[in-house]
Parts: sequence; structure tokens; C-alpha cells
Amino acid sequence: MDIASVIGVIVALALIAGSIIIGGGSFGAFFDAPSVMVVFGGAIAAALICFPLPNFLSIFSVVMKVFFWRVESINDVIKTIVGLAEVARRDGLLALESKLSEVDNPFIALGVQMAVDGTRPEVMEDILRTELDAVATRHRDGKALFDCMGRFAPAFGMIGTLMGLVIMLGDMSDPSKIGAGMAVALLTTMYGAIASNVVFLPFAEKLGFTNRQELLMMEIVIRGIMAVQSGENPRVIEQKLNTFVPPKQRTAEEAA
Repeated sequence: MDIASVIGVIVALALIAGSIIIGGGSFGAFFDAPSVMVVFGGAIAAALICFPLPNFLSIFSVVMKVFFWRVESINDVIKTIVGLAEVARRDGLLALESKLSEVDNPFIALGVQMAVDGTRPEVMEDILRTELDAVATRHRDGKALFDCMGRFAPAFGMIGTLMGLVIMLGDMSDPSKIGAGMAVALLTTMYGAIASNVVFLPFAEKLGFTNRQELLMMEIVIRGIMAVQSGENPRVIEQKLNTFVPPKQRTAEEAA
């Protein structure tokens, strides 16, 4: 589980709740069912208009990625590739077939299998990069879904506020109710801001971050597997792939 995502959501909600308590307000005054319907229902409806139904229904699996994403450590990926390079250097490419069962990363396994099968380098690289592009497209669609709802939630908040004002101004028979009616009308604006800035847009940014991390890992694998197939020295491969690791982490790894 990604603890940072959980902590971020909890802290944001706790700050809002704490501000209500410190300000002397009651939670009941900050809840209005019609406002919730307008903001969240409107954001969902907008997403349904913007995306095909199968893409929208993937939102549940996309949310799981926000909290349970896992990208293999770059250092671990490099170690795996260097280990495979050492075997290939010592026993030949065909010896890598016996190591496939020990490779947990499916992308590395795909590259190794093609190398063992004697796939031409240009064909192998084309297949691996096509797989990388397909992953990038899927991730981009998931992020776009939350970006979409993050843009529309505040707009539906404003729509709800305007609706509330119209209803309130349509019945001015009791001036004492104007303040309460105004407060309820403004709740939809608040809900739209909270939904956008606590849920939708932060989730989209986290998905963008995980996408960049996974694509970086796949790029490392592509370059590493291509180097293994071409018979490069394992130490040279390690130095080449270590350029993707930040210097401080690289130094710590070498010291270990």
C-alpha cells in the first residue's frame, strides 16, 4: 500500500474537519445531500460523456493503483539484468532460458525470451517499445479520467450554488431564512473545491507519477536487454544502466 496517498487524504480531511471544529461549526451544517448529488453526480456524468463506458468502469481499478501501486526498484531491475548479462557472457544466450523461471518481472522475461529465440535486435526493440507505448496509453487514459472529473467538479459546484440562489431568491417571504439558504447554496461550491483538490486532481497527479516511474523502469529494461543480446560486458551494462539512478542512490548502492 502507498502510505503517502493514505496519509495525504486523511490529513486533508482532518484539516478541513479541524477547521470546522475550531470555527465553532457543526458537521451537520456542512452536509447537504442535494449538493453532494450535484457535485459528485455531475462530475461522474461529465466523465461518462467524455469517455466510453468501458474506460469509465476501469475507474475502480485505477483507484486501486493510487493506493496499491508498486513499481520494482530500479536498482533491483539493474541487478537482475546484470545477472542475466553475466550468465549470457559466460554460458551464451541460450543459457538464459533456464533462468526465465527466476525472473519475476514479466517485461524482462519477455525480452529475455525473445533474445533466447534469436529474434533480430530491431524486431525485439520494436516489440518492447510497442509494449511500452501501450502501457503509457493505458496509464494516460486512467489519469485523464481523474483530470476530467477534477476539472468539472468545481464547475458543477458553481452550478449547484446558482441553483440554490435561484431557489432562495424565488421565495423571499421569510427574510430570516435568507442566511441559511445562502449557506446551503455555497456548500456545493465547497464540495466542488474539496472533490477536485482532495480527491480527483491529487489522484491524477499520483497516477502520472507512477506512470513515469514504470515507463522509466521499462526503458531501463529495453536498453539492458538489448545490451545483453549484443554481448556487451556486464560491467559496462551496469555502468550504462546506473546513469538512470540518481547519484546519491548510486553511491549508496556501490557502498553497500
